[in-house]
Amino acid sequence: MNISLRPAVAADVSVVLGFIRDLAKYEQLSSECQATEAQVRDTLFGENPAAECLLAFADGEPAGFAVFFGNYSTFLARPGIYLEDIFVKPAFRKRGIGRALLLHVAKLANDRKCGRLEWTVLDWNEPAIEFYRGLGAQQLDEWRIFRLSGPALAKYA
Repeated sequence: MNISLRPAVAADVSVVLGFIRDLAKYEQLSSECQATEAQVRDTLFGENPAAECLLAFADGEPAGFAVFFGNYSTFLARPGIYLEDIFVKPAFRKRGIGRALLLHVAKLANDRKCGRLEWTVLDWNEPAIEFYRGLGAQQLDEWRIFRLSGPALAKYA
């Protein structure tokens, strides 16, 4: 199997949205997935892209994706990368595609002189947790994620 990676482009919007929906289904969060092709086109490929997207192909067939964006560490006084999503279609798992995607983003972090690459994983996703540990990633148990969204965020408009 030939694995190739490349940055997504605007013509890939439907492929990217397909991966987003597949990931939402896998994470049992389909009801929260509101993304549309127009929104993905605007936010990833518009005038001010909010994130970058990397696509993985196996023998030319779309097999996975990673979406990431820059952040900043005040303690390190260096940029970082936050990996928002990484997903490989079930039929292509255990073939090195997820590893290739993650290591490509890690290389970008090094090339960009980042101090860290971070992401979150659902606590029930043991296959992913073991995969990340196998790469040498540390689990940060002392941190908790907080979120304002929907009406809670809108009340501060």
